[in-house]
Amino acid sequence: MKVISMIPARYAASRFPGKLMQDLGGKSVILRTYEATVETKLFDDVFVVTDSDIIYKEIVDNGGKAIISIAEHDCGSDRIAEAVADLDIDIVVNVQGDEPFTERTALEKVLNVFKDDSKKEIDLASIMSPISDIDEINNPNTVKVIVDQNNFALYFSRSPIPYPRDKNVGVTYYKHKGVYAFRKQAILDFHNSPMLTLEASEKIEAIRYLEYGKKIKMVESNVEGVEIDTPEDLERARELL
Repeated sequence: MKVISMIPARYAASRFPGKLMQDLGGKSVILRTYEATVETKLFDDVFVVTDSDIIYKEIVDNGGKAIISIAEHDCGSDRIAEAVADLDIDIVVNVQGDEPFTERTALEKVLNVFKDDSKKEIDLASIMSPISDIDEINNPNTVKVIVDQNNFALYFSRSPIPYPRDKNVGVTYYKHKGVYAFRKQAILDFHNSPMLTLEASEKIEAIRYLEYGKKIKMVESNVEGVEIDTPEDLERARELL
């Protein structure tokens, strides 16, 4: 089974433009993410795929591998689909470019899903982490996921799901972490399928897979990194480093 990692990296970002080129302990955020992904030693190859000459040059000049996107893309999955279309691979793992503390444990869990899937019934695997802070549960920037008894995703939302009408039930809320492992065909199907209304409303690309009947296996991880979405996140990352 040939497994690669793709790190989609846009220079523009609505909440923190240019965040991937911000300094984090003497290296850019995107370079630290790339190096951390390579360091896991889980992949046959690791690439940054970007629309930015600045990011491309940052990776290549530091001995890494990068690909410039040909077309304009609205999301990371589309950017990756273009990049892998002609590659001879089985599984591609999407690592977020703004997670410089990416580590082996969580990535290994999503890859093990496919090793145990002898019938090749699972299209994607992704990560969820339990959350209990009420502000985070209600925060629309935190994507929540609900799963069935076998940990297959039922739905993703920016709203609190499930709604706690009965607060005595003791439901565990889960945050969706933006790490995906795809079978190659699944991500190509995503790219060739138009966005439907649920994805358009929530602005969560994982919903498109569900709307077209793909099976997403969620694995639980308690590993906490720092996703850099704001200048405040960058300061936390600097302190952690």
